[in-house]
Amino acid sequence: MTAVTGWLASRVVPLDGLDPRAPVGDLEPLRAALGGVRVVGLGEATHGTREFFLLKHRLLRFLVEEMGFTVLAMEASVSAAEALDVYVQGGAGEPERLLADLGFWTWRTREMLAVVEWMRAHNRTASRRVRFAGIDPQFPAASLRWLRDHLGERELLAPLSVLEETRLGVGEPLDPAIETAARRLLEYVTANGSRVDRFAEPGRVGGATATMDAEAHARIVRQFAALVTRPMRDADGSRTAGAARDRFMAENVDRLLERPGAKVAVWAHNGHVTTGHYAGRSIPAMGHHLRERHGSGYYALGLLFGSGEFRARRLRFGRPDVRRPPVRNSVPAVDRADMVESRLAAACPRDHVVDLRGGPRPDAVDEWLGKEQYVRGYGAVVGRFSYKMSFTPTVLGDDFDGLAYVARGTCSIPF
Repeated sequence: MTAVTGWLASRVVPLDGLDPRAPVGDLEPLRAALGGVRVVGLGEATHGTREFFLLKHRLLRFLVEEMGFTVLAMEASVSAAEALDVYVQGGAGEPERLLADLGFWTWRTREMLAVVEWMRAHNRTASRRVRFAGIDPQFPAASLRWLRDHLGERELLAPLSVLEETRLGVGEPLDPAIETAARRLLEYVTANGSRVDRFAEPGRVGGATATMDAEAHARIVRQFAALVTRPMRDADGSRTAGAARDRFMAENVDRLLERPGAKVAVWAHNGHVTTGHYAGRSIPAMGHHLRERHGSGYYALGLLFGSGEFRARRLRFGRPDVRRPPVRNSVPAVDRADMVESRLAAACPRDHVVDLRGGPRPDAVDEWLGKEQYVRGYGAVVGRFSYKMSFTPTVLGDDFDGLAYVARGTCSIPF
């Protein structure tokens, strides 16, 4: 056994299964690692792995029940998530439709539905409730509808109606005038807050209290306009829609933290929760911004898997086809010294979590954490033939505070 493998093995927290309903006592060793943490990034190597949903459900229960966390913040539409938050607070609604309204096929699963129903059940009796929030500016239709219903100066909204039908990354960037119009709307709402409030009915949705006000709705519209008027690729990565998206998601997490005592669990891809960069190390990830603002108060947990299946769409002619449903994709186990998954499997072949942050480290471990290695990482779309040999570079010491390992993944189950 190498020094690195031995060090990992000494820090492994083995899991007593992935059943979200089971006791979470096996996660108790994480309490020390998460002491003083206000934001935990719960990553995932794929959006379509059932076991990641199950493990995150268990981790969320531990964070809420044992560590006092108050918000689940999803890589999902800020605008649409408000109605789902109302549902988990005890309000009316059909959870399947509310999950579908989040805008991402990735969350329309039985596993995510179980998370939502657990949150609603928890809130029936809990002295400290847990909220559901989106952090992604995409799919702002609910905010545009709210503003049309409640805003007196409706001509400000006319140029922005195109945003209801626009999808990020599909087609060419919109005219920059759209972002100018969205900024003008936000400036008006900010300057005339009390006047705008007179147009608004009491903050109720489906019988429960809503939390977004006029300025919050206008801010999300402005964020989305900024995304869809930027290129997806540029020689200067800071000018891309991806760079703006991660920056906005971090800002939206910070707004959730403005509530006294708030502690936030962020559910997103590994590429977003990492404290490093992505896209060839050129774009600061959401987690990078959160680390800069919160220091050790942010904890990035990456979720990896050894082998198995997951759901994702396939590229067609180099572009995602949103009309086609996601399909089953399968990858074998890897046995390479530069693959992090191989190291984790050697340290403990069963499902486990390992903290990389605290405690003494041998020189060999410091060297390992500081050099470039590779992990598997797939988004909502994968290359048609190349995905099995697609690996993402990582420097663990720069990118993650902890890792969770699932030995074998299976496909998430759509509803």
